[in-house]
Amino acid sequence: MELITSLAGELRTVLGTVLSAAPFIIGYVLLILGTLAVWKVIRQFLQPRRDYSALKTVTFGDESAVTSNTVASVISIALIFVLWGAFTGSKLLPGFLHVPGAFTGEGSFTYTAQGPDGSTDEATVMVRVFPAGSEADAPEAALGEGFAKDDGLAVQAYRSELLRFDDNDEFTRDDGASVVAIDGRPVEAGGPGVDVGFATVNVTGRGTLNITPDTGWQMEPIWLPAPEAVWSQLVKISSDGFRNSTLAEHLGYSLFRVIVGFLLGAIVGIPLGYAMGLSDWFRGWFDPIVEFMRPVPPLALIPLVILWAGIGEVGKIILLFLAALWIMAIAARSGVSGVRISKVHAAYSLGASKWQIMRHVIIPNSLPDIFTGARVAMGVCWGTVVAAELVAAEKGAGMMIMVASKFQSTDIVIMGIILIGVVGFSIDMLMRWAERILVPWKGRG
Repeated sequence: MELITSLAGELRTVLGTVLSAAPFIIGYVLLILGTLAVWKVIRQFLQPRRDYSALKTVTFGDESAVTSNTVASVISIALIFVLWGAFTGSKLLPGFLHVPGAFTGEGSFTYTAQGPDGSTDEATVMVRVFPAGSEADAPEAALGEGFAKDDGLAVQAYRSELLRFDDNDEFTRDDGASVVAIDGRPVEAGGPGVDVGFATVNVTGRGTLNITPDTGWQMEPIWLPAPEAVWSQLVKISSDGFRNSTLAEHLGYSLFRVIVGFLLGAIVGIPLGYAMGLSDWFRGWFDPIVEFMRPVPPLALIPLVILWAGIGEVGKIILLFLAALWIMAIAARSGVSGVRISKVHAAYSLGASKWQIMRHVIIPNSLPDIFTGARVAMGVCWGTVVAAELVAAEKGAGMMIMVASKFQSTDIVIMGIILIGVVGFSIDMLMRWAERILVPWKGRG
């Protein structure tokens, strides 16, 4: 029962998070639809295509019917960077594209203090909010004539500060003094805060005032730095290096591990897949093993691999070998099983031997599935090596992200994530190009 209650609470938290993000998701979808509508209008004024592809009416079941729209891809990437800059106050964008940022400047509010004898008095609090990375002194405030004296406070943007209002008052909290109103609105200790225009002020359980300046919609740099900050870190690390290694060395070590682990997995997995696809004995022998290991994520094997092979290069390559092995075996098995029996019969009728059928029928027709599996395996290996480097490594993209996160260097973390995505995308595009060159008959029956 306790488990169900705990899970229900977690589910409510997740649903609350999703609902809070719903307006942003809806807004993004509307942006996509809006750009699509604008592009359709613009395309009407462009020169229409007169080739065969313009006459196609089939959009489902035809691999060549729907291809990526270059304009949509460019707009999508540009829009991501615009949104990134807008929510971080990037200097690369004009000011009118920025969403409202955190309040900086000076503001004030009044509080009503109640003395131990029930009498009340008002005082003004002058607040100076200064940007992150700078310093400022608290503004000077007049003491006033009543028992409640004016106060001054300096607060950093995106932070909050406690004000002991009674430090300069005639009556203190120990005497029984308390704050009963903010800007004329009644408040209670531990109750909800009061919006004073530039900040939210509430009375804590101990009777002090907690001032939280408005944060706006822009993200604090420690959570999401601006694009130019990430770019500057990329330039700096490219020239000066990170942790005694250049950026090229970090990425080179990661690529070396991935390529070696993938090649070993392919060298073992492809013959294993062929054997499973051609022999019922091998299929029966290895199928339970492959199907058992296939759903096991490679990251779950990290502790075991470390115990077996240590935290050096051998352990990481073994982990990547296991990540690629089962994918390549299943891809090769699927490719062999998918060969049309009519092609095999036609080859036999022409007098082909078993080796000739293997060479001219089985292998060529299974290569498309093998290349598809190779693309998946490379993606899994690239993601796995980054995670493995998070655990134990002296060089690599994952190590760079892990170390940067410990020092809250979010700009380096995001830079590493972007580089990982770019390298992974480049690997996939390279394999697509190799597939078009080496398997030009894919999709042609």
